[in-house]
Amino acid sequence: MRYAIISDIHSNLTAFQAVLQDIEARGGFERIWCLGDIVGYGPDPKECIELLRQHAHICVAGNHDWGAIGKIDIDDFNPEATAACRWTGQQLDQQDIDYLANLPLIINEGDFTLAHGSPREPIWEYLVSIHVARVSFNYFKTKFCLVGHSHVPVVFESLAPDGECLLHEFPIDASLTLDSNRLIVNPGGVGQPRDGDPRASYAIYDSDHSVIWHYRVPYDIVSTQQRMKEYGLPYKLAARLSHGW
Repeated sequence: MRYAIISDIHSNLTAFQAVLQDIEARGGFERIWCLGDIVGYGPDPKECIELLRQHAHICVAGNHDWGAIGKIDIDDFNPEATAACRWTGQQLDQQDIDYLANLPLIINEGDFTLAHGSPREPIWEYLVSIHVARVSFNYFKTKFCLVGHSHVPVVFESLAPDGECLLHEFPIDASLTLDSNRLIVNPGGVGQPRDGDPRASYAIYDSDHSVIWHYRVPYDIVSTQQRMKEYGLPYKLAARLSHGW
C-alpha cells in the first residue's frame, strides 16, 4: 500500500495540487497521512481543507489549524502569522471549523506515530535538534514517528542498543529503508518550505517494500503570491515563498 505523507500545506492550494499531481505521476496513493497545519499563512484555507477531505486520509492537528479557530492562544505567533491566522479564521465555515476542531493531537497507525510538532508536545515543539530528538524517542512506543512543523525534511535515527541519536538530511529522490533502528521522519513542508528550496516537499511510504521516498515538486509560486497580495495578507509571508524560507 502507498501512503502520501504531507505536512504544512498552509493554505497553499497551488502547491498542494502540484504535490498530488506529482504523486499520481509516480504511481498514485491509497491514503494520505497529513501531519497538520492544513491552513495558515496562505490564501486558500477553505479550498485546501476541501481538497484534503476529497481523499481517504488521516490528519493530526497543527498549531495553525487550531489557532485559526481559536482553540489555542496565538499570542506567541509572530505578527505576520497572527494576522494571517485571524484572516484564515474569517474564511472558514462551520463545517471547516468543526473539522479542524476535531483533529487529534496524535495518531498511531501500525508502526507509525503521527504528530505535528513532536510526540512530546504535538502542537508547539520544533523537533530540529539531536537533543530534542533523543528525548522525543521516549514519548512514542511505535517503531517510527512522523512529524512536521519545522518545514525541513530530516531524519533522526536512534541506534540500538545504546540509544545514540543521529541526524540525517533527507535527500531529494532518495529512499529511506525502514529497518531495525527507530526513526523520526519529517517530510518537509508542502506550502511553505524552510530549507532554502522553494519547491514543495513531500514523501511516499510504500508499506509493501518498507521504504519511504522523498520528493520535491515545483509549483506556480507567483500565482500564490498574487492571491496573497489580493487578499491583503502580509507581504513577508508571500515574499518568503520565493526563497524557501
